[in-house]
Amino acid sequence: MNSACRLTFSDYARLLRGNRNYRLLWLAQIVSELGDWLYSVVIYGLLLDRTGNASAVATAVVLQVLPQVLISPVAGVVNDRARRRTVMIAADVARFFIVLAMLWASHQPAVWPIYALLLVETLLWGFFEPGRSALLPNLTRGERETLAANTLASTTWSFNLAAGTALGGLLAVWLGRDIAFLINAFSFLVSAALLLGIRIEEPHAAAGTPLKPADLVDFTPMMEGFRYIAGDRRLLATLLAKTGLGFMGANYIILTIMGERMFPVAESPLLGMSLLMFARGLGALLGPWIGGYWAGASPPRLRRGILYGFFAAAAGYIALSGAPALGAAIACVTLAHGGGSVIWVFSTTMLQTQAEDRFRGRVFSADFAFLIVTMSLSAWLAGLAVDWGIPVRRVSLALGVLILVPAALWWSRAIPLWRDDEDS
Repeated sequence: MNSACRLTFSDYARLLRGNRNYRLLWLAQIVSELGDWLYSVVIYGLLLDRTGNASAVATAVVLQVLPQVLISPVAGVVNDRARRRTVMIAADVARFFIVLAMLWASHQPAVWPIYALLLVETLLWGFFEPGRSALLPNLTRGERETLAANTLASTTWSFNLAAGTALGGLLAVWLGRDIAFLINAFSFLVSAALLLGIRIEEPHAAAGTPLKPADLVDFTPMMEGFRYIAGDRRLLATLLAKTGLGFMGANYIILTIMGERMFPVAESPLLGMSLLMFARGLGALLGPWIGGYWAGASPPRLRRGILYGFFAAAAGYIALSGAPALGAAIACVTLAHGGGSVIWVFSTTMLQTQAEDRFRGRVFSADFAFLIVTMSLSAWLAGLAVDWGIPVRRVSLALGVLILVPAALWWSRAIPLWRDDEDS
């Protein structure tokens, strides 16, 4: 591949400097995701303190992701009929009030109010995230800029994960949990204000049928979206790549338990947990930068990069099962989530270039829904396994071996769908 096809630092700088709309979306992402990760690690620590059970954390993880499956058909239709920017702003404002209520719930003796609010917050995220992914191609020009935007968004998410979880642990130790909840709540208002500044035409909303309340209970547009996805084998295969990535949902349990019980820092379980989550973010930060430089805008390399990402994820968790110390564990987690982030960025870019704009909201709602099913199942089973007495190291080993299954399917079933193009 010609080196001119590779993504370089100048591509990202040019994107941020010359594309005001994307810059606002990127800033909104930084603000809201930092707040999210800051308080997520606090919630996991709170639940573990209250119950002493890994399954309590697993339940929180499931409630943070699984309701996306329930809401995705409706969310996809809404994002394909209404202006996606408006949907995102409404979700941000609503989440401001939900997280303020979470602050109250964190002081109650029962844990069910936390679970209930996590459920509602996830339903709102189910409208926001597919809208963001579907809107992004309208903000960029060409496949190269779209890949640069996705890579930057993913590495930003990774930085937010690393910084947010590290800060969350430190703030909880030094200033108490409440500050994390307040920061996250107001981050949603700042995000909404930034999104208000985006000025962009949304062709699907201008040319399509306006959203009506009856559409929320009409299965016709939902089935139309499913038929569109099922009718394109390449699109379906690309969408299912994240389904394999969802097996890594067990990381929430593995890293939480290892940080608390195996690698505490200065006798603080929360700091050990924060450092392992930081390593997850570091890997997810480095993976797309390295992968983007190697793959550039080359479609064959994007497809092969997904395969290599599965191998890296599997190797990382297999090695983590035998990590002797915190430093080695951090290296293993960094490798695993570097590979996972490559899968995310490359498959998202491929979906954005393959899917028609009028179907893009439904495509990404289905994409996230399939991901969430495997992520929830993986996290829940990992939590049960630890509570049943299975050593967390064995759970990590099992996860690494399991990730080899989607790797084999991508290599044997998905990549051949494009083989004629590669041969030509």
